[in-house]
Amino acid sequence: MGRFIVIFISLLATTKTENQTCKLIGQTGFLEFSKEGDLLIGGIFSMSNTRTLNDNDYEAVPHSYCTKWNDRELKFARTVMFTVEEINRNAQLLPGVSLGYRIYNGCGSENLIRAAIEAVSQEESACSGRIQALLGHSSSGVSEDINILLSPLSIPQVSHLSTCACLSDKNLYPTFFRTVPSDRFQVLGLVQLMMHFNWRWVGIVYSATSYADKGTAEFIVEAMKKHICVEYRLVYSKTSTKKHDAIVKMLRESSSKVVLLFMSLSYTKSFLSKMAGYNISGKHWVGSEAWITQPDLASVERRNILQGAMGFALPEASIPGLGKFLLDLKPSDEPQSGTIKAFWEKFFDCSFSPSNTSTLCTGGEDLKTVSSDYTDVIHFRAENNVYKAVYLVAYALHELLKCENGANPITGNSCVNKSQVQPKMVLEHINYVNFTTQNGAKVFFDDNGDSVAQYDLVNWHIRDDGSAEIVNIGRYDTSFPEGRKLQLKEDAKIVWGGNSTEVPRSVCREPCPSGTRKAINKNKPVCCFDCFECPEGTISNQTDSPGCVACPPELWPNAKKDRCLPKPTEYLSHKEIMGALLTALSCVGVFLALLTFLIFLTHKETPIVKANNSELSFLLLISLKLCFLCSLTFIGQPTEWSCMLRHTAFGITFVLCISCVLGKTVVVLMAFRTTFPGKNIKLFGHVQQRLSVLALTLVQVMFCIIWLCTNPPTPAMNLNYYKEKIILECALGSAIGFWGVLGYIGLLALLCFILAFLARKLPDSFNEAKLITFSMLIFCVVWIAFIPAYVSSPGKFTVAVEIFAILASSFGLLVCIFFPKCYIIIFRPEKNSRKYLMGRIPSRQL
Repeated sequence: MGRFIVIFISLLATTKTENQTCKLIGQTGFLEFSKEGDLLIGGIFSMSNTRTLNDNDYEAVPHSYCTKWNDRELKFARTVMFTVEEINRNAQLLPGVSLGYRIYNGCGSENLIRAAIEAVSQEESACSGRIQALLGHSSSGVSEDINILLSPLSIPQVSHLSTCACLSDKNLYPTFFRTVPSDRFQVLGLVQLMMHFNWRWVGIVYSATSYADKGTAEFIVEAMKKHICVEYRLVYSKTSTKKHDAIVKMLRESSSKVVLLFMSLSYTKSFLSKMAGYNISGKHWVGSEAWITQPDLASVERRNILQGAMGFALPEASIPGLGKFLLDLKPSDEPQSGTIKAFWEKFFDCSFSPSNTSTLCTGGEDLKTVSSDYTDVIHFRAENNVYKAVYLVAYALHELLKCENGANPITGNSCVNKSQVQPKMVLEHINYVNFTTQNGAKVFFDDNGDSVAQYDLVNWHIRDDGSAEIVNIGRYDTSFPEGRKLQLKEDAKIVWGGNSTEVPRSVCREPCPSGTRKAINKNKPVCCFDCFECPEGTISNQTDSPGCVACPPELWPNAKKDRCLPKPTEYLSHKEIMGALLTALSCVGVFLALLTFLIFLTHKETPIVKANNSELSFLLLISLKLCFLCSLTFIGQPTEWSCMLRHTAFGITFVLCISCVLGKTVVVLMAFRTTFPGKNIKLFGHVQQRLSVLALTLVQVMFCIIWLCTNPPTPAMNLNYYKEKIILECALGSAIGFWGVLGYIGLLALLCFILAFLARKLPDSFNEAKLITFSMLIFCVVWIAFIPAYVSSPGKFTVAVEIFAILASSFGLLVCIFFPKCYIIIFRPEKNSRKYLMGRIPSRQL
């Protein structure tokens, strides 16, 4: 209804002509306090806040009247009066010009709009402004309606408590200014507060008013930008029992520990009075500035709710003289004001009219004995905004009336005197105002008509008797750089809600720890994410990591998957059981080869040693010792030299062995497979035997030299076989070189085996050919089995297989060829004779 009245009046205002007159119709008489002056400031306050309609039985025009007096609004009105008096005493500000005021009282949107119309209208004259600016209202919704009325008339409006961010829209409210921060700044501060204490999961209870509805919507938008989630958003109604029950149920069942109560003061009083009967605990309440500094809300019944309540409040200020001015009020100061008398009767529970039920008021009572919002002269918060609003208009008028060389120094327009001042001129100069009040408050505006936002962060400490101490624990100042806007006092003693002794935890899901990654669940709010363990080989070293990163190839995650550690290295070591066992076997082989060598050397003149080609036997024993020794180069951490030595030494020594065995086999064949043995033996005598061994060995040496010169074996880290560890191995370099060396050994072994097989039935007294055949069979079987085992064995087992093949084949040669002879030399010396040797050989049939 109020909005329709505003639109109607606005249309009249924009279509008037010079001959039109304007006459107020309906209810008037909202003027409460006035003071004459050269220039006037208007003000609208709801000193009474409950409207009662008297319909006069519809025999006369219905009339509304107000009850339930609002102490705080009276305090605002009196602050305007005090500030005007202070300005008039200041010879430096508006010299030669006196300020006056017209202060109106109204309750309910319709009466307040009527009061605004009355403030901007002349008595019995055309609709032109009588006041130069209008102060008020405390409510954002009422201020919206009033500004729609004032904007076509170009009358500036300055509010001290209308915080709705919507009023910053200059397209809709071009003449609106305020000395209180916009709710947008409060919302940004609340978001910063939530982030500071890591409250990411909150609930909201708000009232169905312009202030709360738009402030809550703005908070949700800004909270989402910072990944703060709202579990629920419930609207409170003073009359709806259903909505109230839904709030109680949600508060009991919800998991969020922090609740934002975004309401105007009147709604907060109603909400808390209803909630006091329920056992709602375990919540930390955060309040909006509309109610967070009202200690009269506290009580014993509300202690479990309001204990530890936290929120942003308008900053405290010192206004010298205002406290005394407020407390010195007497009904005789405003004899024409029925409102003052009504307040007086309320304060002292008396009556100016004789009554049998009430004490008679004398008018001389002392306000210092009364405890109310009006008599609280310790904390000036909203009152400072009223104080600044009056000064704002005064400074705008001061700048407007300046004249230098016939022109205004700010705008360059022609000078005006006090009788020529129009509201439109004041509006223009408000935009240029930048001043500091007598109490140090700095006042200026941005392009949206908003002043710098400053808030005190307060914390409620509820005493056992239910009274509240509201403690300042920090400050939020938008003039500070990002990251420093919110600052808590170092010595601040903070009380937490929900009977908590430490900062309440309010998160839908605890942060994902290191070693996991954070994943958004599409079916839940962004704060209710999932945590998944990092996949194998990856880590995350921070909480709430959006992803996991792979470790470098040479590193591997630890058990918690929050760090990459060097992978353990694996190689065949002397210190482990398998390495130690192979080392021992190699040493045993060397010892047995050396022992056999000594036995043969000691008995070199005996027939059995001479008959078995002692020179090749000694060379074979030396090569076998080298074979056993070269196996040791495969054990231990690979180095550049060990890698080159192990394969080349293995290849050369084994060729030397096979060459010796091959020489012995050829000697046997040539001795018994020809018609003239002696002649053939001479053809393959000692010189030929040495040359054949040397030639066959030199071929392998050439293979190894070419291999080492072109692409030699080198130490390498095998990162592919195991994910979690590194295999230190010798890379073959040239695979052709490795398999060429091995193939050449195999070729000689196969040739030796064939020749020995052909000579296996020759009439040798000591079965030399048979022993060579058996040893070559073992050798070939071992190395044929070696190939698949070598290819398929992992890590250090590859090296172990190769060592085992070397040892097995070496032991096969040593045992098969030499042990039977050693047995005869040591244990059967009677057989170690020429007679026995010759006796076993039957005569050949020519």
